[in-house]
Amino acid sequence: MNYAGKYPFFDFSAVDTYPLSERPNKVTRDDLVAPEAALASHIPYENEDLNTVAEQIRAARSNGLPVIWMMGAHPVKLGLGPLIGDLIQRGLISLLATNCAGAIHDFELALIGETSESVPNALPEGKFGMAYETGKYINDALAYGDELMLGMGESLGRMISGEPFPYAVDFPHRALSFLYIGHSEAVPVTIHATLGTDITDQHPNFDGRAKGGCSGRDFGIYAAEVCRLTGGGVVLNVGSAVIGPEVLLKAVSMAANIGKVPQGIVTADFDLRPVNFEHMADESQHSYYFRDAKSVVTRVPQAFGGKGYYIQGNFAQTIPALYQRLVK
Repeated sequence: MNYAGKYPFFDFSAVDTYPLSERPNKVTRDDLVAPEAALASHIPYENEDLNTVAEQIRAARSNGLPVIWMMGAHPVKLGLGPLIGDLIQRGLISLLATNCAGAIHDFELALIGETSESVPNALPEGKFGMAYETGKYINDALAYGDELMLGMGESLGRMISGEPFPYAVDFPHRALSFLYIGHSEAVPVTIHATLGTDITDQHPNFDGRAKGGCSGRDFGIYAAEVCRLTGGGVVLNVGSAVIGPEVLLKAVSMAANIGKVPQGIVTADFDLRPVNFEHMADESQHSYYFRDAKSVVTRVPQAFGGKGYYIQGNFAQTIPALYQRLVK
C-alpha cells in the first residue's frame, strides 16, 4: 500500500508472516455441525416465535420471495456453516450476508479444515492474524476481483472453486464453505467489510481500495435483493450487532427512495442477551443503543407494515432448532 501524505505511515512491507499450517486452531472439522446430525439430534429449545419465523421463511420461498440471512462471524466459529450452506442448497436462502470475519473463517475452513486462532496466545508474540496464506490469498483475490469490478463474496467464491483467481489454489475442504456453495448455486454471498478491522488488513499485500471496492459492490448486490421485498419476504439477523442492522437500514431506505418499498416484511433478530423493547423509544436506556434490536426488530418492520421478532438464546441451540423446523 502506497501513501503520499504528510503523516507518519506504517511500513506494511516490514510485517513478518508465518505458515498457516503452524497455527493452532480452536475450530476443526470435528466441531462442525453436519446437517444429518442436526436433524437427528434433540434440541432443548422451544420458542413459538421461532416456529412462526420458520413458517414465514418457507412461505416466502414457496412464493418466490426473498429470504435474506445476515450474520456475524460467531455462527461460523460455532460450526454452523454447514447448516447454512445446506439451506442455500435447498433454496431456503436467497442471499447470505456476513462481515469479513465470517468470510475469513469460512475461507480457512475450506482451505485447511480449521479456523479460529487463540488471540491471547498469539498477540504478545506479534503473531495474531499473521498466518501467511490467509492474508496472501484473500488480498490477492480481492485485488483481482476489484480489477474485474466484482463483489467480495463472488471473488472469494471463485477462488475457492478452483478457478485461477488470479492463480489456482487447492481448497480440499471447499464443500464446508458457504462462499463456495453460494457461488456454485448462484446465490449471492455478500461481505460487508470495514477497513482495519480484519486480520487480512495486517498483511503486506493489503489493498484497502480493492477491499472497499469489492465490498461496496456487495452492498449494491444486497440493496438489489432488498428491492425485491416489495411483495414481502424475510430478513434474519444472526449475531451481527452493528454492521448487519446498519446495512439493512440503509438498503431499505434506498429501496423506498426509488419506489421499491419493502412491504409487509418479516424480520427476526437472533442473539444471546435479553432485550427490553420498552427501551427502544427511550434514549436514556442503554438498550436503546442495541442496533440489532432497534433497527431489525422495531424500526424497519414498523416503517413498512411488517412484523419483527427477537429470538433469544445460544446460537448452538437456536440455529439448529430453526434448521430442523425448516427442513423437517
